[in-house]
Order: sequence, then structure tokens, then C-alpha cells
Amino acid sequence: MKQFDIIALGELNVDLILNQIEGYPEVGKEKFAGQMTLTLGSSTAIFAANAAALGAKVAFCGMIGNDSFGDLVETSLRKKGVDTRYLIRQDKHATGATICMSYDEDRANLTYQGAMDYMSLEDINPEVFKNTKHIHISSIFMQSGVKRDLKKILELCKQNGVTTSLDTQWDPVEKWELDYKEVLPMLTVFMPNETELKYLTHSETLDEAVEKIRPYVNAAVIKCGSRGSLLLQKGQTDHMQAALLNKQVVDCIGAGDSFNSGFITRLAEGATLLECQQYGNMTGAVNTTAAGGTTAFTSKEDVERIGKERFGWS
Repeated sequence: MKQFDIIALGELNVDLILNQIEGYPEVGKEKFAGQMTLTLGSSTAIFAANAAALGAKVAFCGMIGNDSFGDLVETSLRKKGVDTRYLIRQDKHATGATICMSYDEDRANLTYQGAMDYMSLEDINPEVFKNTKHIHISSIFMQSGVKRDLKKILELCKQNGVTTSLDTQWDPVEKWELDYKEVLPMLTVFMPNETELKYLTHSETLDEAVEKIRPYVNAAVIKCGSRGSLLLQKGQTDHMQAALLNKQVVDCIGAGDSFNSGFITRLAEGATLLECQQYGNMTGAVNTTAAGGTTAFTSKEDVERIGKERFGWS
């Protein structure tokens, strides 16, 4: 028996979130923000914390520094019910940090990568690939070690009967260097948003991007913001699931990661991909009801209650 439903593998940092900002930053000038939150950050950590809140047995494999931000990350994960036995703490590099400037449904981020950029396959406990049903990987363009070893990591997952998902996230240097034709067939589910997918495939439209990846995916779910999500499955008709819209958005930080957490939690439970997509749309919507990526996720019961009361989810 495998001990975990999901192991999240990837980047770790804290988020310093600024909301209610009076205009955009300008060099040589100072602006005010009306609200600030310091919280657990990174796409993979938000995913892990929220999947645990939804009832999955989750562990995290990532690298952090021996510093106060590392303490915050580890403590926050544990408080969210995420097992931290596979965390790698070291003295050479500081824990990463992101300043998130939130503007309505969009944001501008500034990140210090720190320790997360240095983790590679050789740092990962081999037990990771034997002790879980599913491994989720995110933000590979922020982790040069993981990106370099991605194919080897996916091969180890396949050898151990582990299903996999990948959300590439944004490429801060905007080179988008990933051989998707080689990587996508190795994945159970590919989980980009539409903007990232267009850049990754060098496409002008979502339709063009979809057709480029279609021959290579086993399954893909593409997050389309306020329009919802698009599910592709090999040999089946595409399915567009309308979004559950929040008319009083607090912020959208982590909404895509929260979608991922709902989708993959249901996948680990044995649900169909369509059921996973519907649940992911709900958890993504619930995310927007509180500041930061994890605040709204206190328990599965609370998330589903908010989904029903605020969004009519059933």
C-alpha cells in the first residue's frame, strides 16, 4: 500500500501579497498598497496545501533554506496537513520569496528563486517514486534542476506505476524551452493555462495551440480564466466547462493552483476526468473568495459549502 495519494514535487517560497494598490509601480516613485499578506507561496505548495485540505494524503518534495522563511514554509505545510518528510533543508541558498502585486483578475510577480532553483533528481529521496499514487509537478521554468531532469523524473514515475500531472506555469525569461512533443506523451494530465499554452506552442490562438498538442497528449485540461476550462482526452470529444464566476473577487492568486488541487484530488480518488474538471472549476472559484492561494481552503466541507452557497455548485 502506498502511503500518499499525491506527492507535490517542486518549488517552495513565501508570498508577500499586496492588494488594493494605487496604480502600477514606477521606477523612482513610491505607491501605496491598502492590504498586505505574508503567506505560504509557490504554485506547487498552494496545490499541495489545498489538496490536503480537500482530504487527500499529501506529501511535499522540495528544497528550502535554513532560515525564517523556510520555517514559515515548513510550518505552514504541516498546519495544512501536508507531510514534510521529503523536504530538503540546506544552508547554501535562502528560501525563495515572491512579491505578488494583485490587480483585479491579474497580478504582477517578482521572485527570488533561491533554493528551489537548485533541487535536481539526485537530491530527491528515491522513496518519493514508490510511496504515492500520483506526482504533481509545477513551475518547471523556475526550477532549472527539475526542468533538466524532467524526463528522467517522469520515467521513474512510470516505472513505479505513478500517475503524473504537469503545470508548467509562466516562464519568467520567456524562452519557453520545453520539448512538449517528447514530454506530453509521458504525462497522465497536462495542465497549462491558455496563455502559457500559446507561448509554449508558439501559437496565435488557443485553437491553434490545442491542435499542436493534440497528437501528443493522453489528456490535457486548459484553464481559460473567466471562461472556464477545456478538457482534451485522446479519442474523445473536447469538453468546455463554464466557469463559476465570483462577482466579488478578493484576488485570483493561486486560482489555477486551486483548480489543479481539486482536479488531481478527484483523480486520485478514481473519478473520471470530466468529474475532475467540474470539481476543479469549483475549487478554482472558491479560491477567489479569500486573499492568497490557501486562505479559503480550511476543509473539504467548507470548500464544498462555499461552492454550493456562493456558486450553486452541486
